[in-house]
Amino acid sequence: NFPEKGWEMKDGELTILGKDGRESAGPGDIVTINSFSDFELILEFKITEGANSGIKYFVDPGLNKGSGSAIGCEFQVLDDDKHPDAKMGVSGNRTVGSLYDLITAENLSVEGRGKQFKGVGNWNVARIVSKDGKVEHWLNNEKVVEYDRFSQMFRALVAYSKYQKWDNFGQWPEGPILLQDHGDTVSYRSIKIKEL
Repeated sequence: NFPEKGWEMKDGELTILGKDGRESAGPGDIVTINSFSDFELILEFKITEGANSGIKYFVDPGLNKGSGSAIGCEFQVLDDDKHPDAKMGVSGNRTVGSLYDLITAENLSVEGRGKQFKGVGNWNVARIVSKDGKVEHWLNNEKVVEYDRFSQMFRALVAYSKYQKWDNFGQWPEGPILLQDHGDTVSYRSIKIKEL
């Protein structure tokens, strides 16, 4: 069921109200009823200082029986400057726009330019496109991640990540989409999804 408290819908914005910075220790994540395979998801997010959240897809809500969020591929939503997770992982693969713990977000649209994060307190546009196994992350209309979730390279990245213990991680035929409660205040709006 939708959490009874901790998420607020006001003025067209869906906000997880910060608690203590722990993952899914408050009201919990929001997960779609439907599952998706080939899709385009676009939404806007706004983070507060030091905040952490995520947009997960190809989620298996039944996998993680312990504490924390459900398991799935994640478009990281993070304050890279103030949240310690940005310095963890490998070579920045836990920073905003990244495929969390797997692939570092970098500007693939404009050579030589960094990713275009508009900063804390401002609205940023996230876009995830999944079609025939090819997945892209876009941040503010510039591509920052692309991968083939059925490739040898993807399987190799998973084998050396926190996801290695889950068989076929990221390769399930379909899964719901999730907005993560990570104990920090983060807002979402203009959420749209199209099946491809």
